[in-house]
Amino acid sequence: MARKAQPGDGHELTRYRWWQLFSRSLFHLRLRGVGGGSSVWSIDVRHGGDSDGVVWAMLYADGRNQARSKMPAAFVVPGGTIQVAASGYGMKRCRFVGDDGGIRRLTPDPASAEGRRAQLERSRPGLSRAIGALSVVILIAGLVLGVPQIVEDITRIPPVADVIGTFVSPIRLPFGVNIALLLATLAASTERALRLRYNWILDGGAFDGDF
Repeated sequence: MARKAQPGDGHELTRYRWWQLFSRSLFHLRLRGVGGGSSVWSIDVRHGGDSDGVVWAMLYADGRNQARSKMPAAFVVPGGTIQVAASGYGMKRCRFVGDDGGIRRLTPDPASAEGRRAQLERSRPGLSRAIGALSVVILIAGLVLGVPQIVEDITRIPPVADVIGTFVSPIRLPFGVNIALLLATLAASTERALRLRYNWILDGGAFDGDF
């Protein structure tokens, strides 16, 4: 369920910096207003939290802050609503839903990690598809190899074992292999988040509560 948006304070949108690649997401959308003119609406998300430590979705119109909301967020703009949601790995969605039901993704800022990933997709579509497919393979392997081990560890906890018994995983990998698998799945989920690809099974939706 979308959180209620709060009024903005009119501060200026700051330029995207290279060191913010994995800590900030910035998207833009040009919309035509009632009088025939157009405005650029922007969504800015600092994944590590803002100055108050809270992760906000910030809405800007022509570079000035109009509203903010915790996520998932829904901002009413001319002609529809901008919907914003994040997962534990980055952005889950950032889209404009028109009053007519049409859906458009916002365009990532070219300097952002999402923008650079989108540029790779445009310039090297074959390589982009291969990377995307590899991410899916890694995440499936992580589920198949990792989940049984996690279930076994959980059922070894005495209170749990007393209730449901102990599950013995048919798979038990060395510690170093499990660490490598964990790092690979983190990288794969992050890569998918850069393309706003999300599946609640593959990308941890069972744990973030928002499918």
